[in-house]
Amino acid sequence: MKQPPDWRLYLVTDRGLARGRAIAGVVEAAVRGGATAVQLREKNCETREFVELGRELKKLLGARGVPLIINDRVDVAIEIGADGVHIGQQDMEYERARKVLGPEAIIGLSIETIEQARASARLGVDYLGVGPVFATATKLDAARPLGVAGLAEIRAISRHAIVAIGGMGLENARQAIEAGADGVAVVSAICAAEDPERMARELRLVIDGALSIRLREQRTVEIGGGQPGLAGAPGDDQ
Repeated sequence: MKQPPDWRLYLVTDRGLARGRAIAGVVEAAVRGGATAVQLREKNCETREFVELGRELKKLLGARGVPLIINDRVDVAIEIGADGVHIGQQDMEYERARKVLGPEAIIGLSIETIEQARASARLGVDYLGVGPVFATATKLDAARPLGVAGLAEIRAISRHAIVAIGGMGLENARQAIEAGADGVAVVSAICAAEDPERMARELRLVIDGALSIRLREQRTVEIGGGQPGLAGAPGDDQ
């Protein structure tokens, strides 16, 4: 059985937000600060440039034990030996992606509605990227925000690890964890930060603190013989 990744702080790249800095430098700083996974999502990259950037990040992240996920492009993931892919509802179907990539690859799936969450129950995806939880300007075709109530509802019906995405930052990361997310995916919060390393470190403090509180509460409930208030604590699907 493959070791489940650590989804606590999931960086999604966007060079357009990086203040003219090389994205590899932003990623390296974020990992120093505590980012636990990285998705290369560059919609305006030509394939050759995408592959070159992916290889650079794979080398950087592989040495640190941080998984590199490629957005959408299964062919690029194979070419650079990435750890996996993240697919949307309109991208390659999960079954085909799994067949092409094999059983050890990480495959994440975007979920925007309760109905999509229910439909994903039968799939062997490694995690769900649920959102947008809050309004976001980094994805122009984003669906209507779910809010923390929608996130909590998906947590209650899903057996998969959940990464909350969409408008996430220091001001609301704790809310996402309290609603049942196993981690938080950020784009502008780190890519556009003046100091990406410091921002990643601050985000980890918030996320780790919220996860610790949730774990203590669940243990208290278990000792007391009651029922947890939230399904899907960290480790439930791992």
